Amino acid sequence: MKRPKKQRQQALKDSIKENPFVTDEELSVAFDVSVQTIRLDRMELAIPELRERIKHVAVKTFEDEVKSLPIDEVIGEIIDIELDKRAISIFDVKPEHVFQRNQIARGHHLFAQANSLAVAVMNEELALTVKSELQFLRPVTAGQRIVAKAEVIDSHPEKNRAFVKVVSSVEQQTVFIGTFEMYRMTEQSEGDIE
Repeated sequence: MKRPKKQRQQALKDSIKENPFVTDEELSVAFDVSVQTIRLDRMELAIPELRERIKHVAVKTFEDEVKSLPIDEVIGEIIDIELDKRAISIFDVKPEHVFQRNQIARGHHLFAQANSLAVAVMNEELALTVKSELQFLRPVTAGQRIVAKAEVIDSHPEKNRAFVKVVSSVEQQTVFIGTFEMYRMTEQSEGDIE
């Protein structure tokens, strides 16, 4: 027996609160209604679609994780991070990120995604890029998604230094590699930049 609309919507709200990653399709099966009915219920209740819910949960989670810069200053969207070890972000190349003449992404966007990820992975209140070595391997065009993976490859705590390698790819093809030497500012090391 189907529930009345008010009961169904309350149960829908509770289900999504309990599991924000549940799909409309799964909800339609659970409530024995069409996917369209679930979407209409969500709209009436002002509950965002799955992609927006995932993004919201990720931002809230990583907001507490990332120490070295505000999460909204990271270029791209962090989807995984383990401080002082590794991190992953995605960046969707839009028309405003490319040269109008040939639709190729401007290099500073690839650099900004990689550099901000290298800063974000540092388990410090303040981390600065000292030096970087960059390789642009293939052009990226509007509409493509760049997946950047950062890995802390070396650390010298006595010198307040860490080295982060970032490999960016589009559809599993490497498009950019950057190695970043990071200065880690700890309380003892303030005013210590060489």
